[in-house]
Amino acid sequence: MSYIKNEPDIVQNLRDSFEGIEPGHHIHKAHWNTVNIQGNLPMEEIKKLIDMSYELVVKSLPKRERDEIKNKL
Repeated sequence: MSYIKNEPDIVQNLRDSFEGIEPGHHIHKAHWNTVNIQGNLPMEEIKKLIDMSYELVVKSLPKRERDEIKNKL
């Protein structure tokens, strides 16, 4: 299982569309989903969700931390 951050407007749609996606456990359910990679979600979709999650998390960091991450890439 993995925790993946999503935009609040698509969280419920993802849960309704794929049996392997559930509300985040012990984290903010409006933004986070728990993804069972052994569910019916195609691996390509999981990769897209991970990329989106990464961008959302990095975007929420202070500018100094964002710059540090950007410089390491």
